Amino acid sequence: MNVNPLFLTKTPLLNEGKQEEKREEILRYFHKTFDLDEQLFEAFADQSAMFRKADPLRHPLIFYYGHTATFYINKLIISKILTERIDPRFESMFAIGVDEMSWDDLNTSHYNWPSFVEASEYRNKVRQTIDGLIRTLPLNLPIGWDNPFWIILMAIEHERIHIETSSVLIRQVPLEFLKPIYSWNICSEEAPAPENSLIPVEGKQIKIGKSLNNPLYGWDNEYGKHEADVQPFKASKYLCSNGEYLQFVEAGGYENQNFWTEEGWKWKTYKAAMHPLFWRKEGNYWHLRLVFNEIQMPWNWPVEINYLEAKAFCNWKSDVTGLPIRLPSEDEWYVLYKNANIPDQPYWKDAPGNINMEYFQSPCPVDKFGFNAFYDLIGNVWQWTETPINGFEGFKIHPVYDDFSTPTFDTKHNLIKGGSWISTGNEATGNARYAFRRHFYQHAGFRYVESANEVVIRTDVYETDPEVIRTCEAQYGPDFLGYKNYFQQIAEIAVQYAGHSKKSALDLGCRTGRTTWELAKGFDSVTGLDFTARTIRVAVQLQESGSFNYVFPEEGELLSYHQLNMNNLGFDKLVNKVTFMQSDASNMKSIFVGYDLVLINDILDQMYNPRHFLTGVHKRINKGGRLIVATGYDWSEECTKRENWIGGHRDSGEQIWGENDLASLLSETFTFIDGPIIVPLVRRINKRKFSFNNIEVTVWEKK
Repeated sequence: MNVNPLFLTKTPLLNEGKQEEKREEILRYFHKTFDLDEQLFEAFADQSAMFRKADPLRHPLIFYYGHTATFYINKLIISKILTERIDPRFESMFAIGVDEMSWDDLNTSHYNWPSFVEASEYRNKVRQTIDGLIRTLPLNLPIGWDNPFWIILMAIEHERIHIETSSVLIRQVPLEFLKPIYSWNICSEEAPAPENSLIPVEGKQIKIGKSLNNPLYGWDNEYGKHEADVQPFKASKYLCSNGEYLQFVEAGGYENQNFWTEEGWKWKTYKAAMHPLFWRKEGNYWHLRLVFNEIQMPWNWPVEINYLEAKAFCNWKSDVTGLPIRLPSEDEWYVLYKNANIPDQPYWKDAPGNINMEYFQSPCPVDKFGFNAFYDLIGNVWQWTETPINGFEGFKIHPVYDDFSTPTFDTKHNLIKGGSWISTGNEATGNARYAFRRHFYQHAGFRYVESANEVVIRTDVYETDPEVIRTCEAQYGPDFLGYKNYFQQIAEIAVQYAGHSKKSALDLGCRTGRTTWELAKGFDSVTGLDFTARTIRVAVQLQESGSFNYVFPEEGELLSYHQLNMNNLGFDKLVNKVTFMQSDASNMKSIFVGYDLVLINDILDQMYNPRHFLTGVHKRINKGGRLIVATGYDWSEECTKRENWIGGHRDSGEQIWGENDLASLLSETFTFIDGPIIVPLVRRINKRKFSFNNIEVTVWEKK
């Protein structure tokens, strides 16, 4: 069998090898990744289908085609490896909206998608740019978090994730729009489903989590440490097959609410589901939808379903057998994985399972790849677990991609383990930790376990992210050191100077949302924008559930526990007036226009290109509308290149102060109204330590 050379790639080792050989290896890895992503989209016989939503809760496929390319540019701009954009409109349009998050903008009317040809031309420009960077950037080994090549690998591994997730969406596109990818080897082996059985597994103490000197690229949630004493349990020999799952379907499992969680039954009712998404019945025969074709149902392949369906099956199995059947925890999966001594990618010569696209570009029989007593411990399809994702002890975010993981630490995203047939790169490594909403479909199925051991799932989660909790305390905590809360006071100033119309306002730099809520007291509608989902998710959770918990460091290991409550804050009546969205202030989408007031809320000196923003901000404000600039002019080259500072530098020996530079930038399109108004901003660090800044506020009216 001739294997497509695009499939024979492995994530690079980052701690060994000669520099120029490593450069060439990364260059090959980049181009193969880019090629494989583009090959996936060759499945479209009719490209018009790329502009239709395969899933109503996701963007059309053209977004994902552009998203993987813009990710390279956006992250390299943030990390200041690149200074010039290729196409600012594309790099804003394709930036955000991958997961079903409240701050994602999935409104189709907000997008004027480019043609496939235009998107392809853009991808070619990105390819040339990244190729040039890989060839010319200084390369030092080992490659760690602070190495420019880490950012390039971040973008490559990100694209490999989307090769898989895009294939799931293509799998939901009507077949008449698709054609085969002839280099793909679809498994042709099928037979009756093997009889599954439960095999005892001894208890074991496990230690998982990567150190920062690990030789492979990793996402932030893989690092840290976690230890657990796992009690004995039994696990199914095989993944649950289509044939085994059919018993649940034929037993009326989709019609009996008793087998479903409350969340699961709501989903089943909403979708009117009576069987797995990728199954289709014609007369007495079942068929299985693959990525770009449909085949007669292979009953000995693994069933592919979401967590809610897998959980319902386990509850039904418990009812039928009288045994405590459930999905495994992440810890229990690791016991099975570690007991099998499976070599990790990239150390294997040949993949030990149906993974990395090395054997098939589809699932295959559940009894084909054995690992001692069990089958498919890795590969074939991902395996749902009972464990919602969270960070390990010592978890830290990567500053260039600070919201890769933390938005999923909400108890609503469950871990999938083991990889699938299309999992490549980091996804195919043993430390990989990916999580999806429980109703999402991936190439995922499940193995079940028999165990009376309780799986502890925390529902009273307290936020511990240092930046988030200090922002929460600053925005929602009491007045400190006798000074009024800045985020409340700046909103009051904005309302006071709002001018003749108070229909719509934009809070740019909303963080956890306090000022946005306060503005809603004086405006009909308010949009809060922030760059990172790490902070904006606080505001979204308050809006959706009415409360948010966080801990605060008081002294050493001593903590205080806090709950924000919408009723207590007096914001419960404002919920429908406020919208929170994620956006890069230096490269905002064109939809953010038509405001009567725009507040630049202490983020000017955190933008990487504030000059570009200020020269165009008038286009977002109605005539006679107000612009309020609140800033401490606290410039640093870590955030903003010196040539983009507003003041804080010398020109021909003369001192250029921020307020003067700001005035020269705004005077053509705005009339100065008032300022500077000095507003103190106090942030609490711990019980005894505070930071203090004077924020200068100026008010402008659009001419």
